[in-house]
Amino acid sequence: MSAAAEPIEELVSYDENGLVPCVVQDWDSGEVLTLAYMNAEALRRTRESGELHLWSRSRGEQWHKGETSGNTQAVRALRLDCDGDTLLALVEPAGPACHTGERTCFHRGELEPAAPHETLPALERTLAERARERPAGSYTVELLENPPRIGEKVMEEAEEVSRAAREESDERVDEEAADLLYHLLVLLRSRDRSLSDAERVLDGRR
Repeated sequence: MSAAAEPIEELVSYDENGLVPCVVQDWDSGEVLTLAYMNAEALRRTRESGELHLWSRSRGEQWHKGETSGNTQAVRALRLDCDGDTLLALVEPAGPACHTGERTCFHRGELEPAAPHETLPALERTLAERARERPAGSYTVELLENPPRIGEKVMEEAEEVSRAAREESDERVDEEAADLLYHLLVLLRSRDRSLSDAERVLDGRR
C-alpha cells in the first residue's frame, strides 16, 4: 500500500506532548480559518463524527469546535503534510471560526490589500447580505429584483470584455473582466447558486 493510501491515523507524527498542529481551511473559499491542535483522541472523534474535534491546550481538554456556540465545522477532507507532523482540515463552517465573532482568526495585521483568493469569496458574502437585507439604493438589489436584466448584463459584459481583448489595453481587459465576474456572481446568487458550484463542475471535468 502506498503512503497516500494508508489511513491518516497511521501516518501522523505527534510531538512529545502527543499533539499535532491542525490548519483549518474553508472548503469552498480556501481561506485559512484558524490554527489549532489535535491529539489522537481528537482525530478519532473527528473521523467518527464528521465534525472538527480538537485539543484545547489552554483548558487541557478535548474540544468539539462549536459545541457551545453552534459554529461547528463539518470536515470535508483531512490532509497531511510531507513530514506527517501537520494536519490540514478542510471544513464547511456553520458560522465564524474565531471566538471574537470574526470569520477567521487571522483578522489582524496586514489586511490590505486583500490576497487575490480572498476577493471573490468576500464579494459572494456581500451579495448574500444584499439579497438578505435588501438595502434601498443598492445596484445589486436592483438586479436581483429583475432577473431578466441580470442575464442581459452578463451578456453585455461578456461582449465588452471580448471587445477589450481584441482592441483595448490590458488594463481595460482587467476592468471589463471584473465587471463580468461581478454580474456573473449576481446571476448565480439570483438562482441560489455559488461560484463553488461551478468550480465543482470544472473539477469533475479534469
